[in-house]
Amino acid sequence: MIVLVGNEKGGTGKTTLAVNLAAMRAAEGHDVLLVDCDPMASATAWCGARDEVAEEMDIPRFTSIQKLGKTVYKAIVDLSSKYEDIIIDAGGRDSVEMRGAMSAADICLVPARPSQLDVWALQRVAGIIANAKVSVNPDLDTLVVLCMASTHPAESKTREAREFLEDIEEYDLARTVVYSRTAYQDCFPMGLSVCEYDPTSKACAEMELLYQEVFDA
Repeated sequence: MIVLVGNEKGGTGKTTLAVNLAAMRAAEGHDVLLVDCDPMASATAWCGARDEVAEEMDIPRFTSIQKLGKTVYKAIVDLSSKYEDIIIDAGGRDSVEMRGAMSAADICLVPARPSQLDVWALQRVAGIIANAKVSVNPDLDTLVVLCMASTHPAESKTREAREFLEDIEEYDLARTVVYSRTAYQDCFPMGLSVCEYDPTSKACAEMELLYQEVFDA
């Protein structure tokens, strides 16, 4: 399965979703490739940190590469026969890397914060996805994942964003909401998923639910 995590807006949680899903998939025994298409290379840095602690913590290693430029589509297609799953972290912009990965992916996860700016950006990304489905990848599935949502019980932005997004035809809306929790920041520099870091945490429970939506649907 080829999973693209992409959005043209930065700071939405793309890398967080990509590395956690990759680690969880590898933990189930699948042969996973993580492709970092972001010039910031945060996923690559996370994988480097993971390699340093993998043996000591008895967690699975998996292959990661950084791939930039117009050859992303060909590279993903060529590598898809060598790996069970490819998870792609695209940069926070409308780029040749994101469009190339979109042409090869089975599903595109579009993380977005429940804010007006992010919702507006999703309307633009919907156009990119619609074009990809018409021109090169008619079987592409899409799933918007609300990320970095407030945990305050009186916060209404998440509910309002869900109501708005349900009317955008190009997207399905994930049932799982990923909230703003310190566990995501704490485990990242260690190269761990939130479930490896604290399997009893609410963050782990959220990622397990999202994992089921993506891989067990």
